[in-house]
Amino acid sequence: MHINTIPANKTKALNVKLMQTLKNLFMRKLKLQVQISIDGYMAGPDEDMDWLEWNWDDELKYYVSEITDPVDCILLGRKLAQGFIDTWAIRAEDPDTTDDFARKMNDTAKIVFTKTIFKSEWKNTLLEPGDIVEKVTNLKNTDGNDMIVYGGGTFVRTLIEACLIDEFHLFVNPTALGSGIPVFVNLQTMKLLNSRPFDCGIVVLCYELTGT
Repeated sequence: MHINTIPANKTKALNVKLMQTLKNLFMRKLKLQVQISIDGYMAGPDEDMDWLEWNWDDELKYYVSEITDPVDCILLGRKLAQGFIDTWAIRAEDPDTTDDFARKMNDTAKIVFTKTIFKSEWKNTLLEPGDIVEKVTNLKNTDGNDMIVYGGGTFVRTLIEACLIDEFHLFVNPTALGSGIPVFVNLQTMKLLNSRPFDCGIVVLCYELTGT
């Protein structure tokens, strides 16, 4: 009797697709928002970031609000957290502020992955010294809304290599660096969900992971 078989490469692709479907149904979504150069770097060779475009137009600000609205947890590495959390706290606590996004950033629960800070002085912030992959995997299996992660390089790449990022929101700046700190260091295959150019010069590419 002849039995039809599925080639190994197609079986792998089907398994990846099935796993992605199950993740979408039963796990919290983890988004990555990161600014990158045209050639895929999140910072220059000396970690310089003075090339980033911050003169965002209203449409880009609205896009960021859209992907952030369903978020109830922000994941950060230590280096970024030390500037990120304080900056948004100052903006949100300004009595004259009308910046709802600043309040969102300040009020949303945050988890900072660090092995060198042992006491949090930040509002709504927990410190996590444990294994990044194990902790984030557990978080994705708990009840809650979307989560979002911002840099830095080593922290983000750890999540990418463990296939824990569900949506990649890559803010491509109109600059090529030639070298620096890359977002990706291993083969990753993606599906483009959408792409949008903005007047400030940034193009946002939104992908989901389809395989490794």
